[in-house]
Amino acid sequence: MTPTRTTCPYCGVGCGVLATPDGRGRAEIAGDKTHPANYGRLCSKGSALGETISLEGRLLVPKIGGENSDWDKATALIAERFRTAIDEHGPDSVAFYVSGQLLTEDYYVANKLMKGYIGAANIDTNSRLCMASSVAGHKRAFGADTVPGTYEDLEQADLIVLTGSNLAWCHPVLYQRIAAAKETRPGLRVVNIDPRVTATCELADLHLPLALGSDVALFNGLLLHLAEMGAVDQEYTHSHVTGLEASIDAASADATHVAEITGLEPGLIAQFYALFTRTEKVVTVYSQGVNQSSSGSDKVNAILNCHLASGRIGRPGMGPFSVTGQPNAMGGREVGGLANMLACHLDIENPQHRAAVQGFWRSPKICERPGLKAVDLFRACADGRVKALWIMSTNPAVSMPEADAVRDAISACPFVVVSDILEDTDTARLADVLLPATGWGEKSGTVTNSDRTISRQRPFLPVPGEARPDWRAVSDVAAAMGWADDFAYRNPAEIFREHARLSGIAGKMGRDFDISGLAEISDQAFEDLAPTRWPVTGATQGGRFFADGGFFTPDAKARALPVKHRGLAAPLTDRYPLRLNTGRVRDHWHTMTRTARAPRLSKHIAEPYAEIHPTDAAARGISPADLLRVESAHGRATLRALITHRTPEGTIFVPMHWTAVWSSQGRIDAAIAAATDPVSGQPELKGMAVEVTRLAPDWYAFAACRADWSPYALPGLAYWAKARAAPGIRVELAGFGQLDAAALAQHMAWDVAESDILEITDQRAGMTRLGISSAGQPQAVLFAGPDPVEIARDFVLDAFDKGMPMASLLAGRPAADQPDPGATVCSCFDIGANTILRVVQDEGLTTLDQIGARLRAGGNCGSCRPEIRRLIAEAQPRLAAE
Repeated sequence: MTPTRTTCPYCGVGCGVLATPDGRGRAEIAGDKTHPANYGRLCSKGSALGETISLEGRLLVPKIGGENSDWDKATALIAERFRTAIDEHGPDSVAFYVSGQLLTEDYYVANKLMKGYIGAANIDTNSRLCMASSVAGHKRAFGADTVPGTYEDLEQADLIVLTGSNLAWCHPVLYQRIAAAKETRPGLRVVNIDPRVTATCELADLHLPLALGSDVALFNGLLLHLAEMGAVDQEYTHSHVTGLEASIDAASADATHVAEITGLEPGLIAQFYALFTRTEKVVTVYSQGVNQSSSGSDKVNAILNCHLASGRIGRPGMGPFSVTGQPNAMGGREVGGLANMLACHLDIENPQHRAAVQGFWRSPKICERPGLKAVDLFRACADGRVKALWIMSTNPAVSMPEADAVRDAISACPFVVVSDILEDTDTARLADVLLPATGWGEKSGTVTNSDRTISRQRPFLPVPGEARPDWRAVSDVAAAMGWADDFAYRNPAEIFREHARLSGIAGKMGRDFDISGLAEISDQAFEDLAPTRWPVTGATQGGRFFADGGFFTPDAKARALPVKHRGLAAPLTDRYPLRLNTGRVRDHWHTMTRTARAPRLSKHIAEPYAEIHPTDAAARGISPADLLRVESAHGRATLRALITHRTPEGTIFVPMHWTAVWSSQGRIDAAIAAATDPVSGQPELKGMAVEVTRLAPDWYAFAACRADWSPYALPGLAYWAKARAAPGIRVELAGFGQLDAAALAQHMAWDVAESDILEITDQRAGMTRLGISSAGQPQAVLFAGPDPVEIARDFVLDAFDKGMPMASLLAGRPAADQPDPGATVCSCFDIGANTILRVVQDEGLTTLDQIGARLRAGGNCGSCRPEIRRLIAEAQPRLAAE
C-alpha cells in the first residue's frame, strides 16, 4: 500500500510523516525524508502515532445531556441557544475557545463566524498559553507577528542560544538538527539558558542556570554590553531601527545587577556576553520558558532588542526564533484565532482593516474591539457574562491556570458545547452537547509550523461513526443561524482558497502574511500541495524577513523597546516558600489525550511527579519515591517525589500533562494563579509560590490488570495514577486504613468468572503479593506494603503480558537467567537502562554510536541520547575500579 504523506499533529516543528494503514485499525509510521522540517527524523511521540489511533474511547455520535443524539438535533440546539444568548444579552455573551490542534481551515471558519457574523471577538485559543507573548513582542518590535528566520538558520549559525526551551524533550527533531550540525561543524557553539539541568544541557557548551523570571535582566545586560563593546551595528540601526538609545538607557538599570537578579556567577555571564558579542551568526531560540510569564512580552522584546542592535536578524544563520508548542499555533495566528487579532495579521483596532475584512466576508457585523483573552474568558463564564461557550479540540479544565476554578466556570456556564475525538476528558465531562470530531489521520487541511512552512494533513483512515471535521460542524451551525450562503463550503480546499484571497488584500495593505499566490489553487493541486513557506505571492515564495529592513510599521523601521526586569507575580511567603516550575516530559504531550493511548510512551515516565532538590526534600522529611503534596493559595496536587540536583534549591519542577482521567490529583495547573502578562494576556505558568509536604499513607501498591480500571470509588484512597501498559493498565496506589488486597485484586479482574488466586505474604516486611489468573493467564497482580513498592516494574509488566507463571511473576524481579532490562530509556525501541549498562560493562562499548549500532537505542529520535550518555559516564568509574 502506498503511504500517505501527512504532517505530525504534535509540536510546532511540523514534521512530515508517512502513514500506511495496517488494516487492523493502526498504521505504520515513518518520517518523510523529503519534508524540509525533519528530513525523515521523528521523535518518540511521532514514531508512536500509529499506536494512538484506535477507536477505543472515541466519541462517535453527538450527545445531548449525556444521551446519544444526531447532528440535526445538536446543530439546531446549538444555533438556537447561541441566537437566544445574542438576542437577550448581546454578541459578547457567546464565546469560542479553540486550539492549536485545529487545522487552519477549521480555525478560519470558526474565526469568521465569531468575528464577522456573531460580531464579537470572543474567540481565543489555547495558543494563548503557548506563544501569545511572542506575538505581542513581534508586533511591538516588527509591526506584525513575523517570525523572521527559518530552520536552515540552525545549521548555518555559529552560535545558538537556547533560552526557556528544553529542546531535547519538547522539540526533539530541532535538537537533533542542531546536534547533527554541531557534529559536522565542531566550531558551532550552543548556550543553554534554563534554571534546570535538562537533557538539552548535554548539547551545550555553556549552561546558564538563571533564576526563574530573570530573563529580561540577563538580556538587558547583554544589550548594554553590546553598546559598551562597540558591537552595535550603526549602519543597520540608523537605517532600520528606532528607540535603541532609550532601550539601552533602560537596560542600564538592570545591567549593574544582572548577577544579583539572575543568581548567575559573574564569570558565566561574562562568558555568554563575550561569546554573543564576538559571533556574528547568532540564532536565539526561545519557547515557553520565555513566553509563559507575567513579563513574557518584555522578555521577548529584550531578546529582539539584542538582535536588532547588532543587526543579527534576517540573514542566514542569525535572528531571534520563536518555536511553538502546538502543530498549528502559527496557522491559528494567521487566521486571527486569538481574541485580539483579525485574519491575515490584520488588526481589530484598525478601522480600515476591519472594513476590508467585513467587505471581503460580506458579513453583517464585524467585531469592533478585541475580545476576551483565555483567562478573562473563563472568568466571564464564572460571573455570568458568557452564556454560551463552544470549546473545540482542547482541555482547559486541565491546562488553564486555576484549573479548578476554570472547571467550575465551565460547569456554571448555562450552555457548553465541546467538540472532541474522545468522550471522556476532564472538559468533555462538563458539556451539555458533545460533538464527535474527526481526528488526525481522518481529517484534511493544512497546518503551519514554526518557520512559516504550510504543510498538508491528509486522511488515510475512514471517518468513524458520525464524526465530522470541525469546519463542517461550525459551518452547519452558521447555516442554522441564518448564514448558509456564506458558509456553504464543500471541502477544505474552498476554505483555503478563500483564506488565500483575503491574504492578498492584507498584503496590499502592507501586511506580512500573503499567500495570494495560492488563491486559485485547484482541488487537486491542494491535495498535492508540497510543504510551502510563506509568503507566497506571484513574485516571491518563502525566504527570510528584515535583513534589509522592511518592517511592518508606518515608517518601515523596527522598534527597539525599553524594558526593565519585573519580579514574578506571586511573592514567596513563609507559608509558600518554594517556586513551582512547570513543563513537559519527553514522551507525553499536552493533556495526554493522544499519547496516553500508546503503552510505550508511558514506560519512560508513568505517573505525575515533582522534581525537588535534596536540600528541600531533607528539610521536609521527603525520601525518594515518597508521595508529596504541592499546595498554593489556589489549589493542590499530589505527586511522586523525584529527588534530584537537576532542579535548583528553592524550586520544584512538575510536568503539566496529567489529568483527572489518569491520576487522582495530578492536575498541577490547579495550583497556579491566573496572573497574566498585561500586554499579551499569557498566564505565568512558571514561578508560582508553593509549599511541599510529605504525604504519609498507611500503604502503597503497584498493580497491573488486563481490563481498563478506574479506582475512583475505593475507600481510603489517597493517591492513584494509571497508565496503559502492554497487558492493559498499570496503576500506582496509596491509601489510609487497612488494605484488603484480595478484594482490590478481585475488583481489578472483575470480568473473570472463574479464577485462581495466589497470595504471598512477607510478614517481616509487611509486603503482600497477590495474583489472579484464569485458564493459566494472569488477569491481575498486586504488590502492596507499608513503603513505596520496590519491584522491577517493566519486568512485571512484560512477564504479565507474556503469561509467565504467576509464582515467577510475583517474585517482582527476574531470575538470575532472566536479565532485567531496567527502567525504559529509549521509548522508540524499548531499551532499558540495565540493558545499556550491560553492553557498556560486558562489551566495553563507550560511545553513543557504539550503543546505537549494538542496541539501536538513540538511533531514531535521539531524545534519549543525553540519558544514554549519562549512563555511559556513570559506568566508567565502576569499570575503572574493577
